[in-house]
Parts: sequence; structure tokens; C-alpha cells
Amino acid sequence: QVQLVESGGGLVQAGGSLRLSCAASGRTFSQYVMAWFRQAAGKEREFVAVISRSGDSTTYADSVKGRFTISRDNAKNTVYLQMSSLKFEDTAVYYCAAGRIATMRDSYDFWGQGTQVTVSS
Repeated sequence: QVQLVESGGGLVQAGGSLRLSCAASGRTFSQYVMAWFRQAAGKEREFVAVISRSGDSTTYADSVKGRFTISRDNAKNTVYLQMSSLKFEDTAVYYCAAGRIATMRDSYDFWGQGTQVTVSS
């Protein structure tokens, strides 16, 4: 079992930056692929980014490519999402997820409770 706790969300002006963190419990963090998803009000949850177990491979949604960076620190059991050049349409609840297979589908095994990111225009 893995418990995930996100933090770092908040209110930011368009063009600004935020860094989200997701702390994982347990000693098996490095065995999981980690991903970020988001869900805007009234919309389905969508894929944002995924990182491999070692951190040497990443994949991004086209909508965030070049603006967001996913990274992980296996020694700290933490995955990060650095968000820059934020747009109003990035407003959403952001979730981190852990799983065995890297995928853009929301079929991950474990999920955090989410953290709200609001971008003012």
C-alpha cells in the first residue's frame, strides 16, 4: 500500500509558476512509476505527466509540454511537478498517482487526495 499526499497548490497569476510536491509513504516508492493528472471543474480527469522509476524517462501531455517539468527524488520518496508560464486553463485539482505501468490512462493503483491550482487571468 502506498499513501500519497500532494502539496504546493494555490492561487497564482497567469504567467506565474508553482511547484507541486507529492510525498509517498512506504519503502517501495522507487518501484513505482509516478504520474500527475488534473481535473478541472465539470471536466474529466486528464493526464499531465509521467516519470519512470529511475527518473530518466518522462512523458508530457501536449498541453503542458515545454511549460511543466516532472521530477522525482527517490531518497525523499517525493515526486514534483514544476509548473511555469501558467495559463487560466491550467486551473484544476492536481492529483499524483503511483502505478506499475507508465500510461496516460488513469489506471494507476494509488492516488493522492489532490491539490487545487487556480490561475487568475
